[in-house]
Amino acid sequence: MAVVYLALHKIVAQFSRKPGSKLLWFFSVVTAPLTLPVKRWISPGASEQQLISHALCFYAVLWLLLVLIGRL
Repeated sequence: MAVVYLALHKIVAQFSRKPGSKLLWFFSVVTAPLTLPVKRWISPGASEQQLISHALCFYAVLWLLLVLIGRL
């Protein structure tokens, strides 16, 4: 679910024309707990898009590792 929500947040952020959009706000609230740990690891000047991309990659790799470990 984390990967799905982060991917949807990335898509909505890219295509949203209004910065104060309710849909963008929703995904920001939903994905905030997922992006906080990643925010600590990336540089302080990183943009929101970079943060979402890094979080998406992190959770996708984590998910794949857990699937692979589960198959062993």
